[in-house]
Parts: sequence; structure tokens; C-alpha cells
Amino acid sequence: MVYKLEKEKTGSTPYIMIDEEKGYMRFEGESFHENVIEFYRDVSNWLEEYLKTDFTEFTFDCELKYFNSSTAKLLLNMLLEMDENAGDGKNIMVNWITTEDNDIIVECGEDFQEEMNNLKFSLVIN
Repeated sequence: MVYKLEKEKTGSTPYIMIDEEKGYMRFEGESFHENVIEFYRDVSNWLEEYLKTDFTEFTFDCELKYFNSSTAKLLLNMLLEMDENAGDGKNIMVNWITTEDNDIIVECGEDFQEEMNNLKFSLVIN
């Protein structure tokens, strides 16, 4: 069975969409939930299992306007896991989408980009 998930955004959590069939995941909004690990548990578990499969392409669009340090740590761990699984016929693309005036998110994207060796990481400034 192909996994699909869609969570609507709230005041402290982002919109999340996963479409396994298309090899696509999207985060959009803000993320400062009190318990980040619990909130993202389904997403993290799915991603860990998905990265073990024989997919060929996966795209993650991350358009968070704000996130707390707990979310930053979770995002870095997810990105490192994706980076570790990129290559050997697995094309993983991350689009870090932000605006020119969001200095913190731009800087965070640049820092994350420096940590990646195998996946394609694009800083998309709107």
C-alpha cells in the first residue's frame, strides 16, 4: 500500500504532505510545537523506511517561515539521513524555499547545504 499523509497547519505546526507514489514530501508554514519529536514521529518513521526502498527519485520541498531549535535538529537529522541514502541510483532533491528577507531561514539553509555531500540541495529564494 502506498503511503499518503496530509496534515493541515495549525498555529504552531506546519502543513505536511507526503505522497509516496510521487516520491514527494512538503513542509510549509511554521514549526514550534512543544513536542517536536512526537509531532513528527509518523513523518520520521515513514522517511526512515522509505529511504530503505528501491525508489529512484525523491523530492522534499521545505518552505518553513519559522522553526524552533528542536525542529532545526529534527530537520538536520532528516536531511543527513536523506544525504546518506542519496546516490547509487537514488536521486534525492531538497528545495529549501524562503524569502530574501528571512535572514535566519536563509542562513540555516546555507548551513544545512554545507553539511550535504550526496543529495541535491537548492536554496530557492523568492
